[in-house]
Amino acid sequence: MLDYIDIIRIIGISFIIALLLGPLSIPLLRKLNVGQSIREEGPKSHIKKSGTPTMGGIIFLLAAIVTSLTSGIVNKDISLLIFSTLGFGAIGFIDDFIKVVLKRNLGLRAYQKLLAQILIAVILVIYQTKTASQGTEIIVPFLNNFYLDLGILYLPFIIFVVVGTVNSVNLTDGLDGLATGITLIVLSFFSLVALKMGYGAVTVFSAALAGGCLGFLKYNAYPAKVFMGDTGSLALGGAIAAISIILKLPLILPIVGGVYFTETLSVILQVLSFKLTGKRLFKMSPLHHHFELSGWKETKVVTVFWAVTVLLSLFSLLSLKYYI
Repeated sequence: MLDYIDIIRIIGISFIIALLLGPLSIPLLRKLNVGQSIREEGPKSHIKKSGTPTMGGIIFLLAAIVTSLTSGIVNKDISLLIFSTLGFGAIGFIDDFIKVVLKRNLGLRAYQKLLAQILIAVILVIYQTKTASQGTEIIVPFLNNFYLDLGILYLPFIIFVVVGTVNSVNLTDGLDGLATGITLIVLSFFSLVALKMGYGAVTVFSAALAGGCLGFLKYNAYPAKVFMGDTGSLALGGAIAAISIILKLPLILPIVGGVYFTETLSVILQVLSFKLTGKRLFKMSPLHHHFELSGWKETKVVTVFWAVTVLLSLFSLLSLKYYI
């Protein structure tokens, strides 16, 4: 049986691997000339970041996978988690490759990304319904031992959750260390919940990826020496979505991942407002850019969003008191 010491040990191993990979990977990415292009319509303060190496998500992905596969707990759950993480990471890698290597700014077309994401989501659904004892049931937070059976609605619901989560994490990756730090906190939450619920493989993988993010933060925190790119952000979204599905906790995502979904909501509201009224609700979306343009320093935005995620994680733990 795993315990809290095991979680700390796994995080530590992955953290060290990521720290060691940084000095090896970042110069290589520079040599390959995979520099980030900064959008002209973005905040002017970000122009100086142009050329910073991207696709750095490979650092925490390698750290997490090596740590997970050498943990001694390798089963179907951990295989699915790695599949989802690498599957979505591959979509991001192709998109990054087209944009920064082939110099085609648009990358993959929107429908190509969406179809690929839906395909992976369907595989996750099939796995869960075929292997789990309660295949189409999900836990309802705050309620005592209450499982909601979605039946035939499970497939479209999970597809929506997976695609929404993956793209929400992607939208959050807009400031140095923002998505990395938030995801580190969310993964730490899931490692604790998985431990209490008896999901050893999920505990190991969540802790390993959290450790990878912690090591990557050394190079991604302000001022960032490397960005994770879509390679990293889509992979992190895929990991979190798969973890929530195995734990039967997709309904906890809007709570513990509240920052992700607020960022996405800000984009949706901005577009709707402009189309319907011709006016913008925010100075710029996603929401982190609004605060930047309101005079907040980048580091302040990141710190506040991290703190909010810590509070949301504590609240989420309280909502699951009947299950952990």
